Amino acid sequence: MSPSLSMSRAGNDGIAALERAGAETLKRAVQLDVASRFQESLVCYQEGIDLLLQAMKATTDEAKKQRYQQKISEYLTRAEDIKEHIKKEDGKYHKQIRIVENATGFGYEKLFQEYLTEKVSEVWVEDPYIRQVHQLYNFLRFCEMLVKGPCKVKTIHLLTSYDEGSGRIQQMTVLEEIKQSLSNYGVTLNIDFSSSIHDREIRFNNGWMIKIGRGLDYFKKPQGRFSIGYCDFDLRPCHETTVDIFNTKHTKKM
Repeated sequence: MSPSLSMSRAGNDGIAALERAGAETLKRAVQLDVASRFQESLVCYQEGIDLLLQAMKATTDEAKKQRYQQKISEYLTRAEDIKEHIKKEDGKYHKQIRIVENATGFGYEKLFQEYLTEKVSEVWVEDPYIRQVHQLYNFLRFCEMLVKGPCKVKTIHLLTSYDEGSGRIQQMTVLEEIKQSLSNYGVTLNIDFSSSIHDREIRFNNGWMIKIGRGLDYFKKPQGRFSIGYCDFDLRPCHETTVDIFNTKHTKKM
């Protein structure tokens, strides 16, 4: 195969990957839109449109460019409609935090403490990747933050997915151990599993909802067990991700 043909194929593969990612994100936007979760759907519309724009700029196929342009125009119109609706809502709130690659200073307290008021007594965690050992430790550290306060959490609901490999027994054993440990602090942990869970979000019963692109698993693997950042997540480098913070009282029906 000639070098030019190889490069062309690689470029087409990259465009196809952008198109698939954009289509999947926009599909999720429509689902959230239908469910009247407008703030979240707007975020997905914007991300999906951006992916299609990247694909449109990368392709030299004029027919594809026109097809991308048509889809982008359709989704932009809907996104603008949602944006106008949200603007009309009194006291709307949406904050976005972009965590860049290798950034530090984004431990769980940094992200969540502002929203963990004394009124918080119930927490919902939806994350399909509370499976592997390091992900289970992430969840444990999140629970430790809740126990320390200042909130008075009494119930934590975890919705995750089963480990697909040989680690399921370990996953179940660890989650049961966390459940028992939390009970010593007067906190009930309810655990449910879903094979179709997609979203990663954390909700507090004071109305705040935090959506992290990578869920709780946005920290990089430490260089060693005795390296700085192994214990203190504020010092641990992060993967690139986006954090969107909403107040759920502002997701009213249109």
